[in-house]
Amino acid sequence: MAISKCVNNKKHQHHQCYISVPSEIINSLSSNSLHSLLLSPKKASKTATFSRSKLFKNPKTWFLFLFVCGFLFMMKLWYNFDPFNPNPCGIVPQKVSLSLIPNGVLKSLNKDEEKDEELKGFWKQPDGLGYRPCLDFSSEYKKQSVEILKDRTKYLVVVVSGGMNQQRNQIVDAVVIARILGAALVVPILQVNVIWGDESEFSDIFDVEHFKEALADDVRIISSLPSNHLMSRPVEEKHTPLHVSPQWIRARYLKRMKREGVLLLRGLDSRLSKDLPSDLQKLRCKVAFHALRFAPPIRELGNKLTERMRSKGPYLALHLRMEKDVWVRTGCLPGLSPEYDEIIHNERKRRPELLTSRSNMTYHDRKLAGLCPLTALEVTRLLKALGVPKSGRIFWAGGSPLGGSKVLSSLMTEFPHFYNKEDLALAGELEPFAKKASIMAAIDYIVSENSDVFMASHGGNMGHAIQGYRVYSGHKKTITPNKRQMLSHFLNTSLHEDEFNRIILALHRDSMGQPEIRTSKAGRDVTKFPIPECMRNDSSF
Repeated sequence: MAISKCVNNKKHQHHQCYISVPSEIINSLSSNSLHSLLLSPKKASKTATFSRSKLFKNPKTWFLFLFVCGFLFMMKLWYNFDPFNPNPCGIVPQKVSLSLIPNGVLKSLNKDEEKDEELKGFWKQPDGLGYRPCLDFSSEYKKQSVEILKDRTKYLVVVVSGGMNQQRNQIVDAVVIARILGAALVVPILQVNVIWGDESEFSDIFDVEHFKEALADDVRIISSLPSNHLMSRPVEEKHTPLHVSPQWIRARYLKRMKREGVLLLRGLDSRLSKDLPSDLQKLRCKVAFHALRFAPPIRELGNKLTERMRSKGPYLALHLRMEKDVWVRTGCLPGLSPEYDEIIHNERKRRPELLTSRSNMTYHDRKLAGLCPLTALEVTRLLKALGVPKSGRIFWAGGSPLGGSKVLSSLMTEFPHFYNKEDLALAGELEPFAKKASIMAAIDYIVSENSDVFMASHGGNMGHAIQGYRVYSGHKKTITPNKRQMLSHFLNTSLHEDEFNRIILALHRDSMGQPEIRTSKAGRDVTKFPIPECMRNDSSF
């Protein structure tokens, strides 16, 4: 034990104090520790004062201080960097592409100088006007989350149908519906695709654990119903109307759900309104761009193919919609030959339910209205007019076109560096997924989403999903063909090629992926047009 003692020295009128410390403690202390004990507080204070005074008189200190202030000021100007304020948006995307995407969201916002030098001419990216992802949920939303995540009485089971991208859209809305009802969501069930015979499950396509973790603050996601509900018969709703509101969902389902505990919903495609309260729109973006990430084997192969495409410079991704079912559904004709037109006509007569809309329009009227997919020849002329160099590398996504690969001859002749996933994959790489159409579509999605420029020959779930993710990733260049206005020029054989190219380029100057406000038109999907609910720039705060 240490003992304090004081002694008076009468000869020198000094009053001395000391501390008696046992030798075993002394032996355990380092020389530095002993030295610090011997310094009196007064002496240490003098030393500190002297050191601070000397520090502030040193010109190097002032130079360093001014340098740091200048650096922070420049960061504020260039990147709106403010180290003293928290990020008001809370969430920034992940590096891996969707992935729902991955997600390289900030990569395109902060391109390095070398990349900027490379992406000139056709490859030049649009001005994103400073828009960046911003999912700042309201305090009321966060307060409600506490009670929703505690609930153990309501469970939502959903069965989603269609192709991979159609299923993704339904999964996004399933999460939002679960939130509206304050229910736990069972990992969605994927209905067997009757067209492709694909029996893939959710976990085959998407990263289940990431899906749960990403939404842990919004909706409770569970792998299966709890044991006390396994034998119960859920309330099933098969015919939900189109574009219903949150109020309709609560009024229709909540009371029954509280009574029975489990609600089963099927066929959610376009059932939920596109115009929702801001927090629910943000949740849609969170599911689409953050939570729905592809399973690791799919991401790994998709990223490998991306690297192979990018190994010799930037590339364009084309989503070509030329499969037999596309021509049947759109009411259009491929124009390859009378024989092929007859095949499509007969199939449409046999299965009239496949025609998506406007059955009273003739093929010619549909074509001029911009409702038909572009043919390979039309895509070739469009790309030439937009300035794609002949040496440009092109990745094409999509199923086998009606008529086989010879249909693409005009594209392959004009652009010899023309590849699909089968061309890029090494022997055996695609074999595990050979009969999995959804996984093949996911691989196409990854390579297309990672491209420098993207264009779809026709609308559709995949094109819309990629367009939205590329906007969310920093407005990566995405060309939207202005079919309605350009097709008349395609039919005008008297136009000289230079004049044709000038007209086509002018028609597309504002269709290159520039920022577009969702609310400028009613009924737009926030996962295709994330501004203003899910993205903001400096003027938005």
